[in-house]
Amino acid sequence: MTIDIHDIEAIIQQQDTWRQTQTINLIASENTPSEAVRRVQTSDFMGRYAEGHPNEGEQVNRYYQGTRYIDQIERMAEQELLKLFHARQADVRPISGNAANTALALSILRGGDTVIANSTDAGGHISHGAVGVFGRRIQNRGQSLKIGGEHSINLHYLPLTEDRYHVDAQKTIELVDQLNPQLVILGKSLFLFPEPVSEIAAFCKTKEIPVLYDGAHVLGLVAGGQFQSPLQEGATWMTGSTHKTFPGPQRGVILSNLEDAAAIKKYWQPADRGVFPGSSSNHHLHTLPALLVATREMQRYGHEYAAQIVRNAQALGRSLDELGTPVEAREFGYTRSHMIAVNVAQWGGGVEVARRLEESDIILNYNMLPGDADPRNPSGLRIGVSEMTRFGMDEHSMAELAQLIHESVRGKNVKSQVNALRARYVEMKYI
Repeated sequence: MTIDIHDIEAIIQQQDTWRQTQTINLIASENTPSEAVRRVQTSDFMGRYAEGHPNEGEQVNRYYQGTRYIDQIERMAEQELLKLFHARQADVRPISGNAANTALALSILRGGDTVIANSTDAGGHISHGAVGVFGRRIQNRGQSLKIGGEHSINLHYLPLTEDRYHVDAQKTIELVDQLNPQLVILGKSLFLFPEPVSEIAAFCKTKEIPVLYDGAHVLGLVAGGQFQSPLQEGATWMTGSTHKTFPGPQRGVILSNLEDAAAIKKYWQPADRGVFPGSSSNHHLHTLPALLVATREMQRYGHEYAAQIVRNAQALGRSLDELGTPVEAREFGYTRSHMIAVNVAQWGGGVEVARRLEESDIILNYNMLPGDADPRNPSGLRIGVSEMTRFGMDEHSMAELAQLIHESVRGKNVKSQVNALRARYVEMKYI
């Protein structure tokens, strides 16, 4: 008996048509993988298991038979990522950036430990906070999850400069010296500017405190040499998502650049166990060849692509600000990454304005800005340009887009103009 799936296929087709040819997608955590990346995800790999590491010659590392071709792809992905990021260790098994963070949290943190990270209102990812994996991991029975108070968890926030978009390196060093934490986490979800990795990591090294750089959002910019080089600046690990500025499948990665055997034993081997068996079993093998394809695309086009992303983000920020829609961090050129932060409090706040923009087929997300208290009612929008840069938009088209955003924020429906603009940019570049 034939199973009817036409209704499912019809919904998928509607999604593809709408999001790939009609909307302007400005969600900073999204990207569109190339046809080559998509094509290699439909294979026999989809139904297979490969726990552990690839087998090496006569050395059996897997817990399942039948992995010879999977082993080849996994080793190739590791080696090509090592080359791309100038690293010495790579684990490609996490299925997302958050899963990579979970693996590290499981491997090195225990109840009662102390962690220093970016607060949510300062751009830190929720996984870094009290209700995220790091906060939960350091919680002891009887502690509350809120920060502060006699029984609260030992989670502290990175001191910021007055503008609240930069970490204050000297005050952070003083806090580290005072608290002797088990982990310092750099990196953000609203991530406009590089972190002071060199200064903080150098001091942490004197106290044998590891530094995690969460590069989920900026992994592609790091690969393209357009943001910073966290591992070369001293971070112990860099985690990342491979589907944001790095335009691959939805997976994660852990990278490190540890040289001596003692450091590898202390920091990399626990991370390895945190991935398996700590946080994953099988690692979604059908997306592993896709990661390898995306890595080769970034080897070839990463510098050019990342440079255009940054130029576009800065151009969009400048254009919006000049029109009268206030963009944060003006005094610093708005951004050095793929995203900008826009304050829309006077037009109803982030939630209302994001919905208004979606009615005009402009897709983005509401976001907390520094000083906001309620993540469900923030004053800001987070706007990312990675995907539209991949479809060929440049600084000139960013100016056109800024005008449409500016009008839509104020309540004008500009859907037809948005669709017309998008129709000019449907062919993918950098592939």
